[in-house]
Amino acid sequence: MKSLAFIHRNDTRFSVGDFYPVLSVFSYHELGNTVSPFLLLDHLGPGVLSPSNKRRGVNEHPHRGFETVTFMFEGELEHRDSTGSGGIIAKGDVQWMTAASGVMHREQFSSAFRERGGAFEMVQLWVNLPAKDKMAEPRYQSLKNADIPKIELPQQAGSVRVIAGQYQHVQGPALTYSPMTVLDIDLRQGQHLILPAQHGDSSLLYLRHGQIQFTEQDELLEEQALAVMSSHGENIQITALHHSKLLLLSGKPLGEPINGQGPFVMNTYDEILQAYDDIKHHRFIRNQAKETSS
Repeated sequence: MKSLAFIHRNDTRFSVGDFYPVLSVFSYHELGNTVSPFLLLDHLGPGVLSPSNKRRGVNEHPHRGFETVTFMFEGELEHRDSTGSGGIIAKGDVQWMTAASGVMHREQFSSAFRERGGAFEMVQLWVNLPAKDKMAEPRYQSLKNADIPKIELPQQAGSVRVIAGQYQHVQGPALTYSPMTVLDIDLRQGQHLILPAQHGDSSLLYLRHGQIQFTEQDELLEEQALAVMSSHGENIQITALHHSKLLLLSGKPLGEPINGQGPFVMNTYDEILQAYDDIKHHRFIRNQAKETSS
């Protein structure tokens, strides 16, 4: 079994556009290649949106060199981007957007959800792309709740949703550029679970709600904290001390330089400068003419 390497916690809340509260769980600025191929994780909410006719969210902005993965736990978002892709991201859905060579997109609460208001909670993960794929064509994967395999655990212990990779020979629907496993886990109090993770992988557990124990000797994983596991060994054993909801992120490290600034994550500083120059000279969206005419 993999052992616990350390627990990372950041209690600072801030706003992103109209989204508040937002917890920055981790980023590559703090942890670097320790968590490769994962770059960043933000937890938006839990919060309550008051009914309003005003558009609420984040206006159009660019991304290049990585993927954004949005997990919708409560509420409803609307996404639109420069490839023409988009739609409604409802409770239980996952949006896997590959920015790659570049997209412009906006993320806002849907008009229906804005008008009625209510509870919202979402998590956004940034996944790095291998150097050879950073300038690939953008790609959009809308993973609906009904299409994400959900495995009910024995003795009503909970459930596991398989978003990417495999769990108990069940394959998740997400297409990825490097090997990884992404699971959304609900584990009842007092229940044990063994989660898949390969030797050499970067393996992370983010606990949205509850309390988790690894071994009796380990520090407890508290709500809204991140466990970073050792790269040695295979699989992770956990026990839920309270009813727990968590994400498993496990993937093969890319082993490549990370150079990022704002909405761009590349390998070199020159590539970052190129992204800003492409924005300035309207070259950022490489296939804009083709997409507009299609």
